[in-house]
Amino acid sequence: MALSGVFGPVAGVVLTAGNDSVLADESPIPRPAWVPDSIRPWMIELLASVLVIGLSVVAARLAVRVFGRRVARHIERPSLTRVALGSIRAGIYAFGFLTVLRIYGLSLGNIALSVTVFSAVVGVILAPIVGSVISGVFLLADQPYEIGDMIELTDAGKRGFVDDITLRYTKIFTLDNTFLVVPNGEMRQRDVVNYSAEDTRARVEFRVVVTYDSDIPIARRRLESAAREVDGVITGGPGIRIGGARYPAAPQSLLESFGDDGLEVALRYWVSEPYRLRTIQSAVRTNVWTAFEDEENVEIAYPRRHHVFDETSGELTIAGEQSRDDIELFDGGTQTEPE
Repeated sequence: MALSGVFGPVAGVVLTAGNDSVLADESPIPRPAWVPDSIRPWMIELLASVLVIGLSVVAARLAVRVFGRRVARHIERPSLTRVALGSIRAGIYAFGFLTVLRIYGLSLGNIALSVTVFSAVVGVILAPIVGSVISGVFLLADQPYEIGDMIELTDAGKRGFVDDITLRYTKIFTLDNTFLVVPNGEMRQRDVVNYSAEDTRARVEFRVVVTYDSDIPIARRRLESAAREVDGVITGGPGIRIGGARYPAAPQSLLESFGDDGLEVALRYWVSEPYRLRTIQSAVRTNVWTAFEDEENVEIAYPRRHHVFDETSGELTIAGEQSRDDIELFDGGTQTEPE
């Protein structure tokens, strides 16, 4: 009884009943006439597979080189350009993979999984990947940030430049000289501050509390002068537009509120680029400290409490061991002993 009808040809081998075992050249790839009979069918299939893989790699690189500039010319955003070129490359690799499957006599129907197994794989393994891909599509469509923008993850306190955006993740080159790879599903759930989306200029606010005895006009001038002396701070020019409003470009000091310990004065200034934000902030604060330290009419406030005792205050009881040497009470210049 022939078994070929039950199991089918396996790697070009047909099994028959009895003692005969015949090697058949039933390979999806026809054997060329010039190939010696000593070459096995699996060798031809292996050689063809390697050839297809090599051609796929070469074709993918050639396609990216040919269509790269054309795609970049029509798409202004670098992230979309990379995704488009990556899709072209992935399509060529997928075609090469299917070709290799056909070389071995396989098709999509032969390797299809059952509904139960497929659902389990999708639910356990592919669900996070599919979620990240969908989030990546929304990120590319919403454009909250772009490659080269400086962003900050407020919950993690990480700040850096967007190095790459794919359909699965966002790659950030932090200011600590490290790479941070975040899945797009998490990026859409986080609060992201973009410092360089439309305008690289950013406004910084610094507040200081001075005593009520301080000269407020002098304090305000000192604050504005301290900011102007720092490199990177915008010292003047036309007003900076935010939405429908314009704000002074030069440093501006305002009296904010009357506090318990003193007067709160705010200093607002603009920096030309956010990349040295913390360095500029430190320099401005150092200048403010130096300016107030040299100014006699301005003093930085600190918490103060005044305790007033009069006839309505009641009695003060001092507990503990007391002696004549430790406590001396004076009443109208006359020394009295504590009771």
